[in-house]
Amino acid sequence: MIGFTFGFGSILIVVIVLLIASSIRIFREYERGVVFMLGRFWKVKGPGLVLIIPVVQQAVRMDLRTVVFDVPTQDVITRDNVSVKVNAVVYFRVVDPERAVIQVARYLEATSQLAQTTLRAVLGKHELDELLSEREQLNADIQKVLDSQTDAWGIKVSTVEIKHVDINETMIRAIARQAEAERERRAKVIHAEGELQASEKLLHAAQMLAQQPQAMQLRYLQTLTTIAADKNSTIVFPLPVDLLNAVLDRMGKATQT
Repeated sequence: MIGFTFGFGSILIVVIVLLIASSIRIFREYERGVVFMLGRFWKVKGPGLVLIIPVVQQAVRMDLRTVVFDVPTQDVITRDNVSVKVNAVVYFRVVDPERAVIQVARYLEATSQLAQTTLRAVLGKHELDELLSEREQLNADIQKVLDSQTDAWGIKVSTVEIKHVDINETMIRAIARQAEAERERRAKVIHAEGELQASEKLLHAAQMLAQQPQAMQLRYLQTLTTIAADKNSTIVFPLPVDLLNAVLDRMGKATQT
């Protein structure tokens, strides 16, 4: 009888020790445990040492660190009917473990699928030029849409970055021709503006010289000095127009008499 009692007591102690050992959970600083009591949500526990009653309670371990995953390459048709291939990277983390477990099944897969559809939907509303030049604004738009839709799942999307935009060779050549035409247009506009400014300055200079005829003589002498400074075999001497007018007037008077 004593042996039987001793054996039963030992078994009972072993069972209790096994139950205590199986009830111990250790959650790291970045982990939380979503605990269910008889199938109903009870509380979120952790980090540190947590006791879970076997059979009665179940715990789901959740990682609160930021998750980074690549959005697979998506075929996108822009608003100006250009087909491009775009891929991106999404950064998100779980901020509410309770909703991440209860509100959605496999939140990683759900967020990945939502990111793919959102990428196609947002980029499809913009033209190719905007896709190439306004990438920061597009990143912010995609992040805002994703964050609003995943908020009900207890997930915070912090950053979305478009990594690469792949355009076919035909479109690349068309963009190159467009850029070249744009540069030529700017060159012509700059040249025309330079001609306009030069003509305005020349007009102003002519008006100033017309007020003082002696200034024209000084300008002639300055021109001769400039020509003589070079090693030229021919020197052109400018004849004042006023002198020619005086000579022509005298010749006309002499003819009349």
